[in-house]
Amino acid sequence: MTLEEMALEEKIEYLSKITLFSNLSENEIKIVSEKFVLESYRTGEFLFEQYHKRCRLFIIKSGIVELLKIPEPGNEIIVSSYYEGDPLGEGALLDDYLHATNARCAEDTKVLTLERSDFNMILEEKPRIAAKILAEITRMISRRLRYTTNRAVGTAAQYLSGDTRKEHDLLGERDVPFEAYYGIQTLRAIENFNITRVAISHHSDFIIALAQIKKACAKANYVSGDLKKEVFEAIYQACGEIANKRYHTHFVVDLMQGGAGTSTNMNANEVIANRALGLMGYEKGEYEFCHPNNHVNLSQSTNDVYPTAVKIGAYYKHRKMIVILEKLVNSFHKKAFEFREVIKMGRTQLQDAVPMTLGQEFEAYSVTLDEEIDRLNQNAKLLLEINLGGTAIGTGLNADKEYTNNVTFFLREITELHLIGAENMVESTQDTGAFVMYSASLKRLAIKLSKICNDLRLLSSGPRAGFNEINLPPMQPGSSIMPGKVNPVIPEVVNQVAFSVIGNDLTITLAAEAGQLELNVMEPVIARTLFGMLDMLKNAMNTLSIRCIDGITANEDICRGYVENSIGIVT
Repeated sequence: MTLEEMALEEKIEYLSKITLFSNLSENEIKIVSEKFVLESYRTGEFLFEQYHKRCRLFIIKSGIVELLKIPEPGNEIIVSSYYEGDPLGEGALLDDYLHATNARCAEDTKVLTLERSDFNMILEEKPRIAAKILAEITRMISRRLRYTTNRAVGTAAQYLSGDTRKEHDLLGERDVPFEAYYGIQTLRAIENFNITRVAISHHSDFIIALAQIKKACAKANYVSGDLKKEVFEAIYQACGEIANKRYHTHFVVDLMQGGAGTSTNMNANEVIANRALGLMGYEKGEYEFCHPNNHVNLSQSTNDVYPTAVKIGAYYKHRKMIVILEKLVNSFHKKAFEFREVIKMGRTQLQDAVPMTLGQEFEAYSVTLDEEIDRLNQNAKLLLEINLGGTAIGTGLNADKEYTNNVTFFLREITELHLIGAENMVESTQDTGAFVMYSASLKRLAIKLSKICNDLRLLSSGPRAGFNEINLPPMQPGSSIMPGKVNPVIPEVVNQVAFSVIGNDLTITLAAEAGQLELNVMEPVIARTLFGMLDMLKNAMNTLSIRCIDGITANEDICRGYVENSIGIVT
């Protein structure tokens, strides 16, 4: 981080455009601007880190800042991205509580910063100015809390201001929350599909995939002359913002839905259209200038957009899961090296067999999981064959003849994935075989994980009336009536995740079989199930690695004692 000079006039001009200071007069803006300092950060540097005290307000001057949580080492969750003009850390002007998140620069970034100590001086000397700023901060935090509540209780129950706008579709007219970027069809879906209460906003990779697809479609339509430049540029920018994790709270439809994903597609179309309208200088709902169907969904159908988005979203999740699997493999490999000289008894059918080392046992776990990386990657490649451009049933109806090739090319550029257009779009639109194959490989991984966890529980059993060959890290007391009892809770939870994954594979199998004629309408349950499998496995393996495997110790004397007292040593 470095400090830079910035003229006061330039600071005044810039800060006067920031919503946080919109109620200040020219003189008040000048007083506040004098306290701000310009700082530069390089890519990868942190503005602040979680669990550190809040002490500064940041206003982004240029660049991109990612807000992320790191619940445990090696596990990053990117919450959102912030751009020019966005404030960060505004709560620092209210108190010095700890940051709950991290702010990391995604590219070289410049920020204007205001120290809390400097703000306190304004509070003492110019309380009226401070009161105006604090009022805006309170409104901003309140708005964010409402969005958080939306995720918990459903957006239909949350009208941020109470204001609405009227929209209509073929079923009639409805009042849509004024602030919402979604529209009437999404509102109907909220009411129709209150099933799992898990909205698509919980799966940012899926939303990113949807935005990238719409971005590629807009470019293909522009190239073919079907989309005017102004509309194209607005849609393209809106999609780029959503792909960078903005407006995800407006993707509110339940993952489990009828209509083969139409509600998800329309949710995306409406959010993109309304954001594009804002970029063009219009109000939300003024669809004559940018329409969810006529412009954002041009040359498309749910039947080619939705399965393509599910595949790309699943592939993004796959890559994250593989990173965690590799870490788990490495954890077992390190323990194998650590235990390479610990002699123990090998067992078959739970009976004494022949001697081995504990290192050999753990190396076997490392190798068997390492095998799954290649198999998972191989099956994940099946997800890269897409039917985008096939429109409703694969015939390409209502799309320009060059559109299909163009849209696949542009999507490949945008995603940087080796996407391949299906040779037969009609077949690809109805086929869900890629999901079946990939799900099966996840089930195989789950089976191996569960078997290993069974072994860990058995090897650590006791300590006095069991094998007691290894010690698992104690995570929590095991009983209220048995003093000193510590349960193997981490392997137990991974076992349960494995059971869920194995059952979910059957769900995907049945959903794939239930497709009829030119479309499989059961793809939403495939999406929900597959995303859940990937997230659960990723989190379970990360937990197993960090909270169990890395902390295992060997009881060498007990291991050797079993060998010396076993008739297996004769062999």
